[in-house]
Amino acid sequence: MFRKLNLCLKLSLLVLLFSLAACTEETTKQPVRLQGQIFGSFWLATLPDEWTPEQIKVLQEGIQGELDKVDLAMSTYKPESELNRFNQAPLNEWVEISAPLFEVFSISQSVAQASQGAFDVTLGGLVNLWSFGPEARPEAIPSSNLLEERLAETGYKYLELDAEQQAARRLTNSFVDLSGVAKGYAVDKVAQWLGEQGVSNFLVNVGGEIIVAGYRAEQQPWRVGIEVPDGSQQTAHHILQVTNESVATSGDYRNFYELDGQRMSHTINPKTGWPIAHNLASVTVIHPSNAVADAWATAFMVLGTEASLNLANRENIKVLLISKNKDTWQTQVSNSLAQTLGEELTKKILR
Repeated sequence: MFRKLNLCLKLSLLVLLFSLAACTEETTKQPVRLQGQIFGSFWLATLPDEWTPEQIKVLQEGIQGELDKVDLAMSTYKPESELNRFNQAPLNEWVEISAPLFEVFSISQSVAQASQGAFDVTLGGLVNLWSFGPEARPEAIPSSNLLEERLAETGYKYLELDAEQQAARRLTNSFVDLSGVAKGYAVDKVAQWLGEQGVSNFLVNVGGEIIVAGYRAEQQPWRVGIEVPDGSQQTAHHILQVTNESVATSGDYRNFYELDGQRMSHTINPKTGWPIAHNLASVTVIHPSNAVADAWATAFMVLGTEASLNLANRENIKVLLISKNKDTWQTQVSNSLAQTLGEELTKKILR
């Protein structure tokens, strides 16, 4: 769907699910692991409790169904998607949209405003221009005229919402691209659906975006590893224990290409129209909503390390940043995350 690339591209999370050898037979049951394909990538669900074959079938189909609904509504690759229909509607014309699409628009605009435009879903034209969307990869760096033309069409203020009518409209010929938030929203919808089915303990991983509920075993939190952000291996650089939270990571170390000798990241700076070029390699946000975490992770990748820490502390957001410092990796965490981790674990992560 959203980038039509193997979503190891944005996969900066390595889920560490430990075997029964780590627990006693009295307190642990063999977890059920379900999986499938979505958004040009994978999904995985781990359910620690006991389930009948019939229940497993229902859960497999239900999870896939929730993901398919989000894909059909918000894909930029499906011509029939609701999002593409919205993008083709006449300018300045209010379009009544579904509740899910309006919710994602609302989350996007909220993060856009709080980040002063670092997150911007109207960037689709620039995303496509740099070949991280449906358009073909350029053979050379786009001309300054073309960049300026598409940049002039973007800006989160050019997307207006009407909550009373559940409607939205574009004020410029922008192309709305929800790839920085819709996958997180899909994770939230799966978690909501599982809760409605009475599933209290689970881990859901959709292309690297993760949400957990309950425990992996009796009173044992889920453990999520944050990858070394060099793209050469899937090795945990840090391990976090999480319960009833979601974890979203954005990074530029897998999804990039080289053009005219320059490294082009898939993350586009809304102010310049160019791919980002700084030493921040990976951002991990912890939040109850994966959609919100997903959007903030993208915003922080745009802003860079110092500005991201300042904003995260101001907004009370739990974030972990990994930057390239010469030949080493430097990790920094926001005040909110440090308080959650505690002094001992924070020192271990930052050493």
